[in-house]
Amino acid sequence: MAGVRTGVTGPQPPARRPADRPSGHPYAVLAAQRLLPVLRSADAEAAVRRTIALLAAGCRAVELTTSVPDWAAAVARTAHLEDAHGRPALIGVGTVTTAAQARAALDAGAAFLVSPYPAPEVREVADRRGAVFIEGGFTPGEIAAAVRAAGSAKVFPAHVGGPDFVRSLRAVLPDAVIVPTGGIRPDEVPLWLDAGATAVGIGGGLPAEPAALAAMFAGPAEGAAAPSVAAPATATCGPTGAGAPGPRTER
Repeated sequence: MAGVRTGVTGPQPPARRPADRPSGHPYAVLAAQRLLPVLRSADAEAAVRRTIALLAAGCRAVELTTSVPDWAAAVARTAHLEDAHGRPALIGVGTVTTAAQARAALDAGAAFLVSPYPAPEVREVADRRGAVFIEGGFTPGEIAAAVRAAGSAKVFPAHVGGPDFVRSLRAVLPDAVIVPTGGIRPDEVPLWLDAGATAVGIGGGLPAEPAALAAMFAGPAEGAAAPSVAAPATATCGPTGAGAPGPRTER
């Protein structure tokens, strides 16, 4: 898989993609995309607009959080869409901490679930429904337990330990899908990828201007994305821009 081009440190090492995952699996998509936008929009309408803008920019996986009012409706409105390359969108739901939230997210069409910390009841629902769950952890023990359960972990809050913490985790979890999130700016993404992150969760600072946003996700329609993380003017819930994606024809 081709390395990620950035405007900060040059080519980045390729992400580790589990060999047994198909290209449309959330883990493989995250390994190719390298950035995971995390939306905490003011309302469902703003979340839908921002998601459509990201899909139109070539971003395939987007995380909407349960902090968005009426978040389940936003997921249901976007889960059937495609990205700019015609690939089915993968709309995940983050900040999932209860079984009820997990069920509601999956019923709305969520492609994956994310928690900020260990959430056994969410894991139980995910296991029962055969869903992808990226469980959060902060200590090495919590992160290792999440990886043992499903091969992945969200490192949160990532900024506390910094890239060196992820580098140490990667040394003992060489095949894990590791997604650090929390307090990371777009221009810092190369440091985290170089440390061994599979993908980096970004909650703010992505550009609002459509062309600049598309540049961050420029890359082959299939395979590695190549985000340029030297971001200009930003917005957390920006406009949709031109070329909004249409409904997907297959899942």
